Amino acid sequence: MKAIVYSSTGGRDVLELVDRPVPEPGPGEVRVRVVISGVNHSDWKAREFGHRGGPLMFPEVVPHHDGGGVVDAVGEGVDPGRVGQRVWVWEAAYKRPHGTAAEYTIVPSRNAVPLPANVSFEVGASLGLRAVAAHRCLLAGQHGPRRLGPGALEGCTVLVAGGAGGVGQAAIQLGTWAGASVIATVSSPEKAKLALAAGAAHTVDYRSDTVVEDIRALAPGGVDLLVEVAATANIGTAMEVLATDGTVAAYGTEGTSELTFPTRKAIGRNLRFQFVMVMTLPAADKDLAAADITDAAAAGAITAGESAGLPLHRFPLHRTGDAQDAVQAGIVGKVLVDIGE
Repeated sequence: MKAIVYSSTGGRDVLELVDRPVPEPGPGEVRVRVVISGVNHSDWKAREFGHRGGPLMFPEVVPHHDGGGVVDAVGEGVDPGRVGQRVWVWEAAYKRPHGTAAEYTIVPSRNAVPLPANVSFEVGASLGLRAVAAHRCLLAGQHGPRRLGPGALEGCTVLVAGGAGGVGQAAIQLGTWAGASVIATVSSPEKAKLALAAGAAHTVDYRSDTVVEDIRALAPGGVDLLVEVAATANIGTAMEVLATDGTVAAYGTEGTSELTFPTRKAIGRNLRFQFVMVMTLPAADKDLAAADITDAAAAGAITAGESAGLPLHRFPLHRTGDAQDAVQAGIVGKVLVDIGE
């Protein structure tokens, strides 16, 4: 099979297009013939810095966590009926050498989630880590539901920071599907159009000197939940717009920045700060997210493309380096690598 691999950390020059034997699934695993691979920030970071800044966990790594494809073989203990099933794949490269930047990948059966018949492979490859992160953030509220679905967030005002980003777009779509009133912050009129296309009721320019007043005008009682990509940079705004019993759900790291906030104000208003790292979530939370996301996709509530607020950028397998560079440079939308039909 054709695959992109790297055997040392570094820039895009460590990536190689090679031929490798088709891998065989082990117990509890499935083999997926990958049609489209999805690229995330964690993919180029793992390539450049290794596992948590340390050495690679394997002599050779196939990158990328997300994808869409078809199960073509199963290991011991997996229902043979899964062969031929369309799936969306996520977390493929977490502590494993078989990512989705290859014609075939091997993943635990639970990480190959059945893809509804009405959902395309490109949408399936665009779900993965970003949608799971958004799902977890939306469930972080102090009085929030246990899972998402129509009406689950009815009466809740959600502020999504960075509404034109990958997680932001998923949070807008999932939040709107669940009945929340969603406000998104953006940095340009072009990004405002994308956030509105995703389903946001309102957008606010976070660079404005009146950002707090603008948000308060839309949510006079404050926002119940803030899905935050840059908690350190935005903490001042957060403390002014959160409602009593409000929650900040932060999924962005901002490098080595440290978060400080006025403790008295936070305590006095019973605020909650929830930090989200998809890979280290409990397995039960991951499975719940996969189920809810699949339901939303089947209902047409979480989609991809310009009309859904998530422009798609396509690259062939041999240009995986360009695809990762595009993500690293902050391209707006979802970057996909086409593997095969």
